[in-house]
Amino acid sequence: MSKYIIEGSNKLAGEITVRGAKNSVLPILAASILNNNMNIIFNIPDISDLKVMVKILKAIGCKVSVVENIVTIDSRNLDTVRIPEELVREMRSSIILMGAMLSRAGEVEVSYPGGCEIGVRPIDFHLKALKQLGAEIEESHGFIYCKGKNLKGADIQLDYPSVGATENIMLASIRAKGTTFIRNAAREPEIIDLENFLNAIGGKVYGAGTSVIRIDGVNSLSSVEHTIIPDRIVAGTYMVASAITKGEIILKNIQVEHIQSIIAKLRETGCSIYNNCTTLKIIGPKNISPIESLQTIPYPGFPTDMQAQMMALLTLSNGTSVVSETIFENRFKHVSELVRMGANIRTLSNVAVIKGVGELTGAKVTAKDLRGGAALVLAGLAAEGTTIVDNISHIDRGYEKLEQNLLSIGANIRRTK
Repeated sequence: MSKYIIEGSNKLAGEITVRGAKNSVLPILAASILNNNMNIIFNIPDISDLKVMVKILKAIGCKVSVVENIVTIDSRNLDTVRIPEELVREMRSSIILMGAMLSRAGEVEVSYPGGCEIGVRPIDFHLKALKQLGAEIEESHGFIYCKGKNLKGADIQLDYPSVGATENIMLASIRAKGTTFIRNAAREPEIIDLENFLNAIGGKVYGAGTSVIRIDGVNSLSSVEHTIIPDRIVAGTYMVASAITKGEIILKNIQVEHIQSIIAKLRETGCSIYNNCTTLKIIGPKNISPIESLQTIPYPGFPTDMQAQMMALLTLSNGTSVVSETIFENRFKHVSELVRMGANIRTLSNVAVIKGVGELTGAKVTAKDLRGGAALVLAGLAAEGTTIVDNISHIDRGYEKLEQNLLSIGANIRRTK
């Protein structure tokens, strides 16, 4: 099992180009089966989750070619409606194939998904919405069987603005008869990117980025070329890397509007941030200020996917910070590992109280999920001595060439078995 070995206390400085968004490319790859045609998708990230999705597409009959940061998908020869169980269990985002397969083939068989164990993350919202569109669903022995050859538009009110449920409804309803409304829809930038892809292949989707999305069903879809938006969480992670090492990093190929909540909180810690629409420069503070209250909420609020990284930064602040996690109930797994490095953190339910310490000390720690693993790397960059981060396969799910990028800006980090 691979691990990172990090020698800390190096000030980071330099430029990094941010690749396409993990949370955008996966639903768009699922959507590529809808058009029964050719799809060329640019700016894809080289991450393990993408490799799993490519394996899934190949397993159901698609021809897929990946060259550098471009993927070509020929979805004309779909030959099965069963998604391989062993691949679904590797990646939770595979559940997004339910809507796409129902729309394309009229049925799908899929096991319950895997991925990071950061909470229950029930798929009840997905199944309830698909039933409203006319799908028949049977759950048995860990598998979900869906049939719906004649889906019809529906007015769907989500109990919670779930990103995955919003995407599944968009994919399932693109060919449904009539009009579908998604109310209390997720508003994330990745939803807008999916809308842009669907409309590029001939869909009629309106309102992504707002709380109400309208989908008018269509009969046919065409080939497409599409470029994935930059990954706002990767950008935020490198911003924290600059802050925690008192560094000076320039990020290229970003969309600043997508990371405004991250910018605001990093400015609270004392960071100096300068930006235009696609480039950002962040200078870490000499003394990290605490944050009185940081609460994760759906977009455009502060993202749950940045909570662990910010907590790593706040362990070195000159005061007390309070972090509330409102999205996932089990997203503090990194806390015990940060404490091993000398952090002073107490948790009660979904609230963490972080009292800043003078320094962190290198230790052997374990990544237990994707973003928590990234937080441990950030802590190691700032710690005195050597930090060993085990189980970095979690980190590979969402970060392209993390160690190479960090090395390029002055980090002392290497990957080893």
